Amino acid sequence: MSTHIEAKPGEIAETVLLPGDPMRAKWIAETFFENPKLYNDVRGMLGYTGEYKGKRVSVQGTGMGIPSCLIYCHELINDYGAKNLIRVGSAGSYKKEVKIRDIVIAMSASSNSGINNSRFINADYAPTANFDLFMKAATYAKANNIAIKAGNVLSSDEFYEDDFDSYKKWAEFGVLCVEMETAGLYTIAAKHNIKALSILTISDSLVTNEHTSADERESTFNTMIEIALSTL
Repeated sequence: MSTHIEAKPGEIAETVLLPGDPMRAKWIAETFFENPKLYNDVRGMLGYTGEYKGKRVSVQGTGMGIPSCLIYCHELINDYGAKNLIRVGSAGSYKKEVKIRDIVIAMSASSNSGINNSRFINADYAPTANFDLFMKAATYAKANNIAIKAGNVLSSDEFYEDDFDSYKKWAEFGVLCVEMETAGLYTIAAKHNIKALSILTISDSLVTNEHTSADERESTFNTMIEIALSTL
């Protein structure tokens, strides 16, 4: 048992899907896993382990933002031996061509967070995806005629920014969308020499102001989960 996860040793698989929303973790387990078993409900941050096509896999809610995500990633890696961490989350589009419900795989993650400034003084660290997981996900998508977009995403510490149009500068430099966790995930994975990937579904657009409902974000992003599970 760790500080925030009450699982016993061996109850968590080496591959863990990481939705921010604990209710999405519950939906993933009940929809995709065979024989899902709840191993954590501390603070309502649900975690389950089950099987998918004969392979053990876990899913753990992480909450919103880099600090919350890093708590769970740290404990999954250091206390439970996780080797593959795959974020499955929602994101807001920064580009007209990146539309609602599109799948984005984060090759790298820019950030306005100070999380790496304390490590790399007067320098910029570039958190990137694991190539092996990225290729598995991209190859599966191509083989199954699933359209994906891949590139740089922004991991932001702010959900409600004072300057609504600030996204345009990021978009000008090729950033596809914004979310709140990937830069932290890729950094901690690099630190501990494990594999990480972030697969995102566009839930809203800062360009067109379209958006999905809370219920849709919780329980209808099937394609993203299918791609994530293909890496097993």
